[in-house]
Amino acid sequence: MRSALDRAWRGVGTALSFSVFGLGGVLIGLVIAPLIRLTVRDREQRQRLGRRLIQRSFAGFIALMKALGVIEYRIDHLERLRRPGLLVIANHPTLIDTIFLIAHIDDATCIVKGALARNPVTRGPIRLAGYITNASPEEVIDSAAARLRAGQSLVIFPEGTRTPPGGVIRLRRGGANIALRTNTAITPVVIDCQPPTLNKHEPWYRIPARRVRLRLSVSSDLPVICAPTLPSGLAARALTAQLNEHFNNELERLRYDAYA
Repeated sequence: MRSALDRAWRGVGTALSFSVFGLGGVLIGLVIAPLIRLTVRDREQRQRLGRRLIQRSFAGFIALMKALGVIEYRIDHLERLRRPGLLVIANHPTLIDTIFLIAHIDDATCIVKGALARNPVTRGPIRLAGYITNASPEEVIDSAAARLRAGQSLVIFPEGTRTPPGGVIRLRRGGANIALRTNTAITPVVIDCQPPTLNKHEPWYRIPARRVRLRLSVSSDLPVICAPTLPSGLAARALTAQLNEHFNNELERLRYDAYA
């Protein structure tokens, strides 16, 4: 009986949290973004202000979910995310992991799908912050390089989809290509979500039997080192293989800790 009541309450809390999230996105897009465009003429300053606003909004959303008992979370080595100009590569087990990273990294930008840039809830915030839309690979790499040179941090989820529950992480080469082209060390963030929730095609109202616990482990930077004579395609493949090994080993450790 008690567990059923707890699950029902978490369902109410989840509905309230996502309602607030949706309303916040619409408010930013319809009210706040136009006001900022009218009062701040400089584009870079306007986008920087937008990223700060989204960071604070995401932090508030996380605080709301925690206060309502919907979620618990832990971030190992958070101080490693407190530096400027990071290239953060993470796995993507749940819809909300993006929110946690953006909330805890100053002046962070990310690569978003074109569908999100057209969604009425997310379109306004994405345009205000100047996030990168995943157009052609070359355009994405050029935009990413420009952001890193400007001192922004870049958050990438190279799986291309969400990590399957209990499955193996398979990163694509996009993150490695950006790291190699910009000669930027990689800050890996390995994320575990127990029990799995908000996976691909899973509706928000499918409430897990117990409270969700999200753990983010920030690893030490991985330097980008490769032979100068190695073709770029092979270098990206080798770096991606190294990242896959690191992510899967670390994820196995996190899962072991969760059940120990």
